[in-house]
This record gives sequence, C-alpha cells and structure tokens, in this order.
Amino acid sequence: MFLILSVLLFISLVANLIIFRSAWLYYKEANAVRLNPLGLSFYPTAETQPVEKEPAQKVVVFFGDSRADQWPFPQGPEMDARFVFVNRGVHTQTASQVAGRFDAHIRPLQPDILILQMCINDLKTIPLFPDAREPIIDGCKANIAEIVAKSRALGTAVILTTVFPFGPLPPERRLLWTDDTFTAVEEVNTYIHSLSGEGVLILDATPILADETGRVKEPYRFDLLHINTAGYDALNQELAKILVMVE
Repeated sequence: MFLILSVLLFISLVANLIIFRSAWLYYKEANAVRLNPLGLSFYPTAETQPVEKEPAQKVVVFFGDSRADQWPFPQGPEMDARFVFVNRGVHTQTASQVAGRFDAHIRPLQPDILILQMCINDLKTIPLFPDAREPIIDGCKANIAEIVAKSRALGTAVILTTVFPFGPLPPERRLLWTDDTFTAVEEVNTYIHSLSGEGVLILDATPILADETGRVKEPYRFDLLHINTAGYDALNQELAKILVMVE
C-alpha cells in the first residue's frame, strides 16, 4: 500500500509540475505580448534595411507566425544564385499582429517576393470563442488581403501558402478543441485560393503535408500545430518550382 501511495504521490507531483510549467509559460507569453504587442523588437532596426544582393538576385522574405519563422530556406546552387532569403516570422502571432508589423518588417526590405504563412493562431482559438467564429475567420481574410494589397503596391510578388493541416490531437487539447477548427481552416484556405492572380501565386500545403485523414503525414509531424524538417523539405521542393516561375 505504501508503495502504491508513493507512486501516486510521485505521479501527482510530476503532473502538477507540468501544469505549473505550462501555466508559467502562458503567463510569461501573455505579458511579453503586452510589452511588445506587434513583436517589433524581434527584428531590430539594423535588420530592417534593404537587403544586399547581386543584381541578378531577388530578395525573398518569409513572413508570418511560427510556421513561417521555422521555415528553412530552400537549398541548392540555383536557389543560391537566383535568390537571397530573409525570414521575418514571429512565433505565436495572430493575423492582425502579422499585418500590423508589415510596414516595420517588410516595407524597408523592399522584397521581390513575399512568402506568407499565417492565421493558425487565430483559428485555433475558435473552440474557446465559438460565438466569435465568423469575426475570427473574417479577420484572417481581411489581414491576408491587406498584406497582399500592400505587397503588390510595392511591386512585390506574393506566394500565399495555405494554412498547414494539423498533427495528431494530444489528450490535453481534446477538451478545448472541436472539429469546427478544421472547417474554419478549410474556409480560410478556400479564400486564399481565390486570391490567385497576377503577382499572387498559391502554394497549397495540404496535398503535400496531409494524409488521407487530413492530418499531417506521420513522417512530417512535430506537434499539433507544427511540422518537422522533413515536412519543410517537402514544401521546399514545391516552393522551388514556384519561385523560378515568378517574373
């Protein structure tokens, strides 16, 4: 009996430590956002100047949330010869935060091509705020449209990447998750496809990353919201094809 009680006490202590750590990280993250709402300090002024490049090269900037922040640059002699890659992703950011820092983090770089991945941090909150479902989705669409319009006004071509599919749902998320999140992602992705046109190309992540159930394929999984290096390698194979098509 003593051994059983000891084991249960140990499990309880470990569980409470995990809960405390999670709560602490969320608390720290929330206060960091209050201090720096748009995340402008992630990239100091010295890093927001026009990019040095060879005359034949194009400046390509990854822009968005953590999924953009974690995106490794495409590799290879052709990529190196034709492009200079820059990353301006910021983890945890919502669509309005990404759009809000365009003038500070993108405009000064004068990119030739902008690669945009955003909106998951908005859409994942729908189970928490079900009454705000439509405003959340509309906000994603409006902020994407704003970034596209500002980019085109600069003469920047835009590669819109659809919102990545999800990985497996961990047990701790199940009480705070509904299938409505998946349908919301599909709705935003449909909108993203509708923006295809002159100077706006679409990189559809779903057929590359998803399995027959719509979840991220096992070899590409990292966690619920993120993919691993192999997943990005698969995306970069398609991205490289699109980049060389941009005039």
